Amino acid sequence: MAGLPPGLLIRTAKRVWTTLWQTMMGQMAPSSTDGDYQRPESEFRHWIEPEGTYPPEKNRYCLIVGTGCPWAHRTLVTRALKGLEGAIALVPVIPSPDEGCWVFETSFRGCRTLPELYRQVGSTGRATVPALWDTQTASIVNNESADIIVILNQAFDEWATQPEVNLYPDALKADIDRWNDRTYQAVNNGVYRCGFAQTQAAYDRAVTELFETLDAIDQALAQTPFLCGDAVTLADVRLFTTLFRFDVVYYSLFKCNRRRIRDYAHLGPYLRRLYQLPGVAETCDLEAVKRDYYGNLFPLNPGGIIPTGPDLDYLEAPAKEWVDL
Repeated sequence: MAGLPPGLLIRTAKRVWTTLWQTMMGQMAPSSTDGDYQRPESEFRHWIEPEGTYPPEKNRYCLIVGTGCPWAHRTLVTRALKGLEGAIALVPVIPSPDEGCWVFETSFRGCRTLPELYRQVGSTGRATVPALWDTQTASIVNNESADIIVILNQAFDEWATQPEVNLYPDALKADIDRWNDRTYQAVNNGVYRCGFAQTQAAYDRAVTELFETLDAIDQALAQTPFLCGDAVTLADVRLFTTLFRFDVVYYSLFKCNRRRIRDYAHLGPYLRRLYQLPGVAETCDLEAVKRDYYGNLFPLNPGGIIPTGPDLDYLEAPAKEWVDL
């Protein structure tokens, strides 16, 4: 094709790439007819209960997680805040850019990839993380992060080193649920709706809702240190893992570039405050985040080049607001 006129070469390459991009995006990020990204529902939604199929027991359950994934990161933060490291083991996976799936760092139950494990338990859906695995029955208890963090908060207090930490107290459940409903669609999933949008209109809708919601959260945090008052809750945990990744990958790779989180008057200090809670920083793997997004989302970054920045050292600095908490 070297002898083709430049205009024809560009038009041909653009047509071929657009077709391939739409095909790959359709596989990676299913969308509506309007081009809006639609996240599939989780398949396993069982609970750990004293009289249920899956009773609470120490070292019976483990978490299958990818450290770069914000949904899996929620469970790591909750596990750290509750002090469940001695009761719930971790089984790490990493994304394979060539295979397009999660791969076990060490073979697990004879499986090399996460889809193999999902097929082993009869699943026909997407092989996602986090997954709460029951070693006794060799089954997936739950693979919905919103459920798993509630389970971790309430089911294993007998073995937690911080059992007094209650991230979902009865008195605040209504407020927590309201914030979760608001932030899920607009922020947690909103950044993906921006990055995976397949039409300009779908992107415009998503990015407008995203920043309108971030602006509203910033205003709310002018009044209280955390979303629901003076104590951290699951609403904060769910928001934190998106905010931690925002300036690193969503701002640039997902085109969420109206403002950075660190530029907000209250969201920036709020992110630092959460990052500095005991055990939370240890769950944050910046290099894994950059590797997993820039190195593995081929349709968004075909060259696979991983940027060196940004510098997140500011997260270590004391938050200027609410310093007595």
